[in-house]
Amino acid sequence: MALAERLAHFLSRKSIVYRQIEIEVADSLDAAVLASGRPQHDFVRASMLIDISGVVMAVHRFDSTLDLDAVQQFTGRRLQPLTARQATRLFSDCAPGFVPPVGAAWGVPVLVDEDVVSTERVIFTAGTDHCLVEMDGRSCRLALAGAREGRLVINGQGAGGREALTLQEVADKLQKLYRLPPMPALALRILRLTGNPEASAKELSELIEFDPSMTAQIMRYARSALFNYPGQINSVQEAVTRVLGFDRVAHIALGIASVQAFDVPRKGALGMDNFWRHSLYCAFLSQTLAARAGHDKGLAYLCGLLHNFGLLLIGHLFPAEFDELNALREINPEASMHSLEQEVLGHSDRQEILVVGHGAIGGILHRLWQLPEPVIKAAGMHQHMGYHGEHEEYVVMVQLANALLKEQGIGDEFNLDNIPELAESLGLELSDLELVMQEVEQVASDLDVLASSLAS
Repeated sequence: MALAERLAHFLSRKSIVYRQIEIEVADSLDAAVLASGRPQHDFVRASMLIDISGVVMAVHRFDSTLDLDAVQQFTGRRLQPLTARQATRLFSDCAPGFVPPVGAAWGVPVLVDEDVVSTERVIFTAGTDHCLVEMDGRSCRLALAGAREGRLVINGQGAGGREALTLQEVADKLQKLYRLPPMPALALRILRLTGNPEASAKELSELIEFDPSMTAQIMRYARSALFNYPGQINSVQEAVTRVLGFDRVAHIALGIASVQAFDVPRKGALGMDNFWRHSLYCAFLSQTLAARAGHDKGLAYLCGLLHNFGLLLIGHLFPAEFDELNALREINPEASMHSLEQEVLGHSDRQEILVVGHGAIGGILHRLWQLPEPVIKAAGMHQHMGYHGEHEEYVVMVQLANALLKEQGIGDEFNLDNIPELAESLGLELSDLELVMQEVEQVASDLDVLASSLAS
């Protein structure tokens, strides 16, 4: 039989016009697409998902990757891929791996990506290993009548996923295969100084003054409206003692010095300009949340400031993948960063290292640099909602800061989040968050100016 029995019956009953395309027997849907000689973009496919409420079919273009975070947000359900065995039982009249994207033929509810609905012509598997179905846009829409339409995918090229290594294996491979950037000498000296309880403002100021650019940036920071200091600031030591305080200066100087380890483009959604803007806002917001939640403000600031260093490391070691990720971030403004990384990093020739995502990679780097444990955890786990474990409060502060900034169009973290739940875990009310965001609004222009100066 050329078409799966239920598909043939459904198309006939609905009087849907289509054309059969006979191909050589293929051992997979990918092979069938290649055997057809037609562009991959003409094909649509079915991704089968399941949760406690039942099975759902997601229909999207063959050359796109389903964004599970977007699907969850769209449906309000925690859907996971159906196993091959489950799919074989459900679609018993289809060859394994050749499920047609016409869920109504099997009584399965369908989600369809908006890009498919507007297509002029589609090709898809007929449910057998030797035949394809082609139909025009009108017939496709009839076949998908009743489906829920939404944005379900990441735009861009995709391929089958591969199994990722454990985090320890990733760390071992990174250190073995690549020359990870050492912490710059000045950053290391600042870090050591902050670990000395007897360190003085004078010692910190003298360290900073070794770098004229950093000196200028610290001075600009101290003179900004962020602190509204009424007097004149003439030296770094005065900035430390009169305005900023030892910890704040040490942390911003550590961030400035550390970034010098990386060679990353300035422009783009993930470029250095936006990196600094996101980091400074997240640092300020994390510090403000910490003050209200009764946690260490300086440590929270450092967690927010350094949590995204994994992106810099990816950009430094793997510029081609970083450029692709940067481009995808631009054209998929609502996709989660995790999904974009699975799309780009999970299919590159370095996928076994990079598929863990920039958060985990940043945590690896911070551990190598011997940064404080809360900073390591905040970097490593900020992409993992629902994290429970060591230094959880600092992870949650960064997650909450990113969630609040997302509403302001700042940053790159578009992972699913639950602001009330995150706030509650820190003992904060939604009214606290309103006040916090008012504080951010008051200093936004100064944070923007500082970010621009740091990126240049």
